[in-house]
Amino acid sequence: MQATRIIAVRHGETSWNAEARIQGQTDIGLNQTGRWQAQRLGQALAAEAISAVYSSDLQRASATAEPIAQAAGTEVVPHQGLRERCFGMFEGRTFDEIQQAWPHHAQNWRKRIPDWQPPDGGESLLQLRARVTGTLQELAARHHGEQIVVVAHGGVLDALYRVATGQDVSSPRTWELPNGAINRLLWTPQGLTIVGWSDTQHLDDPAADETSA
Repeated sequence: MQATRIIAVRHGETSWNAEARIQGQTDIGLNQTGRWQAQRLGQALAAEAISAVYSSDLQRASATAEPIAQAAGTEVVPHQGLRERCFGMFEGRTFDEIQQAWPHHAQNWRKRIPDWQPPDGGESLLQLRARVTGTLQELAARHHGEQIVVVAHGGVLDALYRVATGQDVSSPRTWELPNGAINRLLWTPQGLTIVGWSDTQHLDDPAADETSA
């Protein structure tokens, strides 16, 4: 059985990203930088053979996916399973604010306690991993031998990296998750592997700065 090639992308920047504010499943749109990153992604992937473009249904992801889908001649297919981790009452706050108000919860978060859930309906790391893994398997299984794009969020991509490299949800993060980066994986029913990670060359092109002025 042929593998499914996956291009996994974190959405472009938002104002809350720039402020280091927790977004979770709050539906925040892209800022000017994020919209530029989305256009650059569409240009960077225009020559790729892409069978489908899937996205979180949150607007910062779907707006990032749109130029990619346009270049590929297809439509963005939204999927709730690609949403960011739900952070409950922490959404809209910075980590410093959380540290001051709820130091015990902040410590659990920092230590990456696998079954700890943010108050007021937040997801644990174990719940996030199960959701993300199940969603990716569902989507990838539709496209054996093809290439798809998945546009999601930092927490989703972090979960995919851990699954692909066999790391526990509690392991310290040593990899980057930039907004608008291109990450490549291979999926088969036997598992997920990484081909390339955190490619931002399309965002570093000096000529691109002239078009963003």
